[in-house]
Amino acid sequence: MTLKNKLLACLFFFTPLLLFTQCDSQKKNSDERPNIIVILSDDMGYSDIGCYGGEIKTPNLDKLSENGLRFTQFYNTARCCPTRASLLTGLYQHQAGVGQMMSDRGLRGYEGNLSNECITIAEALKTAGYSTYMAGKWHVTPYRPERQDKSNWPLQRGFEKFYGTIHGAGSFYDPSSLSRNNEFISPYNDPEYTPETYYYTDAISDHATRFIREHNDDNPFFLYVAYTCAHWPMHAFEKDINKYRGIYDLGYSAIREQRVKKMKGLGILPDKWQVSPKDGEPWSQIQNKEWEARCMEVYAAMIDNMDQGIGRIIGELEKKGELDNTLILYLQDNGGCHESYGRRSRNPVDTTLTAEDLQTKMIPDVTRDNKPVLMGQDVMPGGSDSFISYGLNWANVSNTPFRLYKTYVHEGGISTPLIVHWPKGIKAKNEWRHTPGHLIDLMATCVDIGKTEYPAEYNGNKIIPLEGKSLVPVFEKDELEERMLFFEHLRNRAVRAGDWKLVARSLDGPWELYNMKEDRTEMNNLIDQYPEKAKELINAWEEWAVRAYVKPFPESRKK
Repeated sequence: MTLKNKLLACLFFFTPLLLFTQCDSQKKNSDERPNIIVILSDDMGYSDIGCYGGEIKTPNLDKLSENGLRFTQFYNTARCCPTRASLLTGLYQHQAGVGQMMSDRGLRGYEGNLSNECITIAEALKTAGYSTYMAGKWHVTPYRPERQDKSNWPLQRGFEKFYGTIHGAGSFYDPSSLSRNNEFISPYNDPEYTPETYYYTDAISDHATRFIREHNDDNPFFLYVAYTCAHWPMHAFEKDINKYRGIYDLGYSAIREQRVKKMKGLGILPDKWQVSPKDGEPWSQIQNKEWEARCMEVYAAMIDNMDQGIGRIIGELEKKGELDNTLILYLQDNGGCHESYGRRSRNPVDTTLTAEDLQTKMIPDVTRDNKPVLMGQDVMPGGSDSFISYGLNWANVSNTPFRLYKTYVHEGGISTPLIVHWPKGIKAKNEWRHTPGHLIDLMATCVDIGKTEYPAEYNGNKIIPLEGKSLVPVFEKDELEERMLFFEHLRNRAVRAGDWKLVARSLDGPWELYNMKEDRTEMNNLIDQYPEKAKELINAWEEWAVRAYVKPFPESRKK
């Protein structure tokens, strides 16, 4: 073969490869859409993290806020599973089938299972070429280990990889319903993940980091990181607890006062708002102050550990050069939790648990080394042999300066921080956004920046139209078209319209009316002064309740 022919042959052989490489490079550079990471924490109050007024060390969340935006009036649904249903679908939780918890109440809005009339963010973005991953708490389908229907598990609702729990709560050292993809697993017999000490918050962070590290596709990814921190039980490592030794010996009111001062310094608590009164017992009347302070020390350590994990997620994005073009959204599923789980003693259960056994109980009977799991003041919270909540008094601190708690739709139950970080897409840095927003807006935001369409039909099912609005305009300017936002959980009811909020506690509780601009702490009920405004909002709530499957209310539980 002549030299000329050899050169022609080489050109013929390499040209397709060069063209493929060029096309591949162009493909990588052509998709400028951002990655999207939604981070959701569990049972935390409005003022717990540092950048919203708390004393708990959250340097990684604080840094995200310093280089991004903080929303002051963002709302959840007041409870864990309804929030997850609303966040994932862009609908009100009843429309998504999860009006209460994970039991079927025999009504369209209370099926206790994610509806086929909605789609998840993962399903919407997957059709647009996004890779989709999830680590953490699912809690939008019933957990029945003996007869598990997996049709609403993450992989069947748009996620390509999943590590986490199907159930809503459990031990951090041995969580119930732990699963990888479509299979239940034991954390103590798992060849894929073998830390020296298993701790669920770390496991969520480590798997989220792993999903980012292993993502080598040309397309962007959507990652949903759903922590169970800081839901009861109070479990944390001693190394993290030690950072908070003695801080909470001052008691509830002193910590509240510290937070109030810091929030005023941040500009998110105007002097004209009257701070809600302290609920529960005064610190002076607490008999076992050491145990009570330890509860809050462990709670703080749990949040500290979560922030460390968020730091690892950020670090992995930096290693891959992806941080600037990743939209990170951090928020919380409800206000601080006043529930008293585990604060009274229980009798030990005589049983054993091996490494191969699946953990199926929310409250384990024993640890993996077969120590009894104790409750009440018989054991200090923190270790795997305890199962204790931090109680109403500390929840009142977490929700500073607002009234009430998880399950209620007064501000203490539904107010959440929202931190937004996206250097390539948001010019503003370290700015506040006071525009009211809601979980229903997250799907609309993802559809907007993911440059996809929200479908009218999906898998042969008609899909309920989106309820939310994209927050992208608010990233640029602190305003969004005014609309009404609605709330209902366990017959606690509310509607937010501009500066007005109408709210009622339980079905029998009277309606209350507040001006949120002048009195977001809900201390001055104006319903007698503005009866026509109250009537207008009551009618709007009633119309929404029928349209969104809130009414009729369920009367009795059904299995």
